[in-house]
Amino acid sequence: MAGTRSGPLRRFIVGHPYLADLGLALVLTGLPIAGYFAGTTKDAGQPLTGPLALGVFAAFVAITLRSRWPWQVLVASSAAMIWYTAVDGERHPLLIVAAAVAAYTTALSMSRRRGLVVVVGCGLGLYLGDLITYQSASIVPLLTFIAMATAFGDATRNRRAYLAEVEERARRAELTREEEAQRRVIQERLRIARELHDVVAHHIAVINVQAAAASHLVDKRPDQVRPALNHIRHAGDTVLKELGSIVGVLRQSDDPDSAEPTRGLARLPELLEAMAAAGLRVEHHRAGDERDLPAMVDLAAYRIVQEALTNAHKHGTGEASLTVTYTAQAIGIEVENIVATGHDGGGSGYGIVGMRERAAAADGTFQTCTEPDGRFTVRALLPAPIEEPK
Repeated sequence: MAGTRSGPLRRFIVGHPYLADLGLALVLTGLPIAGYFAGTTKDAGQPLTGPLALGVFAAFVAITLRSRWPWQVLVASSAAMIWYTAVDGERHPLLIVAAAVAAYTTALSMSRRRGLVVVVGCGLGLYLGDLITYQSASIVPLLTFIAMATAFGDATRNRRAYLAEVEERARRAELTREEEAQRRVIQERLRIARELHDVVAHHIAVINVQAAAASHLVDKRPDQVRPALNHIRHAGDTVLKELGSIVGVLRQSDDPDSAEPTRGLARLPELLEAMAAAGLRVEHHRAGDERDLPAMVDLAAYRIVQEALTNAHKHGTGEASLTVTYTAQAIGIEVENIVATGHDGGGSGYGIVGMRERAAAADGTFQTCTEPDGRFTVRALLPAPIEEPK
């Protein structure tokens, strides 16, 4: 409840600093004046002299203007105290309060070095003023009071700076979290788009080729239409299963480790059989001992082979060669085919981009090249070092 009551007052002080200073001046100077006239202070029986009244007025003005001109007010308050001491022989209590408030504000609003220079200069001026006016009263309590106000102002400034830094760090951390979440969303969208392209493009290409073959054979060789239709049905079933698997994985939001379908080079024979059934003759070579690969590398290698063979089927002459090389540090993939007349080998879709992104995601390299004789080559090298037994 205390925080609720102080909230509006703090907002008012922050929003109206000069009005707040005016209120503080009225309180600090008004209460002693009211006590003087009410007879409750020790000086109530003494006459109100001109210097005393001028001191009250000077203290009121100093406290009112302390936020706008802090160090100037401190200098003026110190000078007023020296003047009053020289005239009256005593120290004006309200001028002491005004000097302490000004010292606090100076330390609060200025850097530590500049604030100390001003405060020390004013303290030295007060000391010299006592020497000049032959003031016998000890100046140590006055300087101690001003020093305490200065220390309190410096501590408040440090605390405000610390809180501001903490708030800024929290704001930057929140912004960083939002940017990281947005980056992850973008990466996930790209991954899903790449996965869908890899799944759909291959099988739709097979369906397209077999449908064209069936349309060509339906009149001339009806007996050969059924195998083409069987290939279309098989490819359609496969792509539906793939899409169902991806959608099922995406719905498992509570399992972050299942973000990739479990398909790798172990399914390569099945892929080669499907490509052969679609009419692409693939000459497969393997160098090195086949071994288990990291999941990301295994999936990236399979998808790169699948997309490269799909491009060879769509834009080639019906033949391709595939070489998979296993080394102690990496796995290499090379797909070559002769490009049919009128094609550049890479296709017009996102196949090359997807393969390059697959390789980059696995920290590998990817490149394509077209020879003058029309041979199009896809090469990928994916790091997969053999782990030494511990």
